[in-house]
Amino acid sequence: MTFFAKELIIFDLDGTLIDSAPDLALTINLMLADLQLEPVDESLIRTWVGNGAQVLVERALAHAYLSKPVELSLIDDALAIFLNHYQHNLVVKSRLYPDVYRTLTTLKQQGFTLALITNKPERFIAPILAAIELNSLFSNVLGGDSLARKKPDPLPLITACQQLDFSVEQAVMVGDSKNDILAAKAAKMQSVGLTYGYNYGEPIANSKPDLVLDHFAKLIDHLVRV
Repeated sequence: MTFFAKELIIFDLDGTLIDSAPDLALTINLMLADLQLEPVDESLIRTWVGNGAQVLVERALAHAYLSKPVELSLIDDALAIFLNHYQHNLVVKSRLYPDVYRTLTTLKQQGFTLALITNKPERFIAPILAAIELNSLFSNVLGGDSLARKKPDPLPLITACQQLDFSVEQAVMVGDSKNDILAAKAAKMQSVGLTYGYNYGEPIANSKPDLVLDHFAKLIDHLVRV
């Protein structure tokens, strides 16, 4: 069995802690309706999640316009429409995955420091965490626009370690997407890949995290404090 002797646990949000795809799908389809474009099934939108709001919007427009080039001005307008709708639909259908609250609370009680790094725009993170009652658990939170670069770049992971005064060797990244694993590898940080989230239809094992888990609660069995 793989054990991680760590002090800091860094988590992704969408697809790792919460299933936010229903609200993202709702918002994408509100945006498409405003642009007089056809709606898209949630199952397809799930494969677009993970690289932040702008990329999500770009993928929706690319699907709507097929092989036609999309004007940059349209992307900017669509992104503004999307963000406006999303701020009113942050936690309509989004839910915590099973055992997430219990597991995070247990890890916090065991003395681990918890951090959150997501590619979601920063202004949406606090309201979401408050709505799902996780806002008191994280010592550091970074969004996709908090820094100059986001995952899969290692900058957010390295910055979180620096801000919390830990080395990358003392930290582990937990996520559902290859962006999480690639960021961890680039930061020379160990990683845990979860099988149930959003990874563009690819098995998370393909990205070669140090450990693959199919249930969030199993983290407790693989983590011990330094």
